[in-house]
Amino acid sequence: MDGDKRDRWVDQFGLQKVGDFKSEKENVDEDIIRLGPAGPYQVEIDLMQPLDPNKSPKVHVPQLNHIGLWVDDIQLAVKQLSERGVRFAPGGIRKGAAGFDVTFIHPKGNETSPIGGAGVLIELVQAPPEVIKALGGGK
Repeated sequence: MDGDKRDRWVDQFGLQKVGDFKSEKENVDEDIIRLGPAGPYQVEIDLMQPLDPNKSPKVHVPQLNHIGLWVDDIQLAVKQLSERGVRFAPGGIRKGAAGFDVTFIHPKGNETSPIGGAGVLIELVQAPPEVIKALGGGK
């Protein structure tokens, strides 16, 4: 974690670093920060910087790289959204930095799948059972 990130997120805001993730393939050096009460109501912030700022994907352009949203059933979410014309980024469903299955909605649609994230990369994250239960999902 570089000094600016530690100063802002850990020292000033009092958040806790709970992990890190590095991937040459994804060109990312990531710190995983959590806030909120323990359990299903915690919020995760992934502080990302590129391993090489000259390589793609450029995880620092734009500065807000993506937002992540819990989903009750990631397989079903991908199926239903694909049927509605949502475009997903390459890579499919895979393990994310925090260990949960993830996939990404592409920021822009195309001819085949015209619906994108309106310029924002959107991460769908498979919620663990305690989050689904706490938030009233899975009914």
